[in-house]
Amino acid sequence: MAIGFFSLALFLFLGLDFENGSPTPAYAAPSSEGVEITYGSVLKLMHEKTRVRLHSHDVPYGSGSQQQSVTGFPSVDDSNSYWIVRPQPGTSAKQGALITSGTIIRLQHMVTRKWLHSHLHASPISGNLEVSCYGGETESDTGDCWRILIEGSGKTWRQDQRIRLQHVDTSGYLHSHDKKYQRIAGGQQESNLAMAFLFNISWYVASEKSAQITFGWLRKACSFQSWRRSRNIFGEAWEMWADLHKSGLTD
Repeated sequence: MAIGFFSLALFLFLGLDFENGSPTPAYAAPSSEGVEITYGSVLKLMHEKTRVRLHSHDVPYGSGSQQQSVTGFPSVDDSNSYWIVRPQPGTSAKQGALITSGTIIRLQHMVTRKWLHSHLHASPISGNLEVSCYGGETESDTGDCWRILIEGSGKTWRQDQRIRLQHVDTSGYLHSHDKKYQRIAGGQQESNLAMAFLFNISWYVASEKSAQITFGWLRKACSFQSWRRSRNIFGEAWEMWADLHKSGLTD
């Protein structure tokens, strides 16, 4: 377990974006209820009805697009359930900016760096539209764009709010149900795109202990100036792991 969290710390450090000589952490998952979600946040999305987390892995569909599959996964501590909130291409949105209801965003899978995507291929189990992961850091299209719709009275995306994700190209809603795969991802649920405004399309940001990594903590652990003063990346990752251990996250 300790080795796994040290590996996560090293991965997070390597994922930091250094722009114009200053640190811009690429991963900033919320740490408590009501925390605002911004561009650059790392999070897990939990399906309200079935309590699974939106998940992907380097396993293609055996039919349809044959792109990287997207599922619903019940495990709390799997790194393949982390997503990074990114802006729509061509906008002036900055990392750390707040996200309001109706905003178009993209979700980048943290491990494989591909984008949450949909299109007109049928999903394998339900026959709804398929949801996949597609592209990469330099490859993205309009099929990766999602409109966030916040339920209730709130206008700014916060951790404790239910949301719906509407696919821009098709107008369908990100959806899951209790139907499970037997082959490509045995025991994992199908995630798909529902074309009608149905039940089972509400999601919220999961608040697992393993996701509690904040901007301030990363700034402290990964100071760009201290990194330049001779500390190497493994030393910084070790400090990250030590802070995780002190916080009880490696227990």
